[in-house]
Amino acid sequence: QVQLVESGGGLVQAGGSLRLSCAASGSGFSINSMGWYRQASGKQREFVALITSAFSTNYADSVKGRFTISRDNVKNMVYLRMNSLKPDDTAVYYCKNFGIPNYWGQGTQVTVSS
Repeated sequence: QVQLVESGGGLVQAGGSLRLSCAASGSGFSINSMGWYRQASGKQREFVALITSAFSTNYADSVKGRFTISRDNVKNMVYLRMNSLKPDDTAVYYCKNFGIPNYWGQGTQVTVSS
C-alpha cells in the first residue's frame, strides 16, 4: 500500500510561483509513474503532469512551459514547480501513484489571485 501526502499549496498572486511536494510512503514508489492532477470548484479532476520511473515527463497543454514535475526516488518525493501562475490554475492539486491499484493523496489547495 502507498500513502501520499501533498504540501506546498497556498495563496499566490498571478505571475507568482509555488512548489508542491508529495511525500510517498510504502513500497514500489520508484517503479511507478507519478502524476499531478487538479480539480477546480465545480469541475472534473484533470491531468496536469506525469513523470515515469525512467524520468520521462508529460504535461497538459495548459501548463506546458510553466510547470515542471520532478521526482527524488531516494527521498520518495514528487514535486511540481509552478511558475507564471494564472487565476485559472486555482484548484485542489492531487498527487497520484500509478501503481495497481492507483493511489491518491488528499490534495492541497492552490489559489491564484488576479
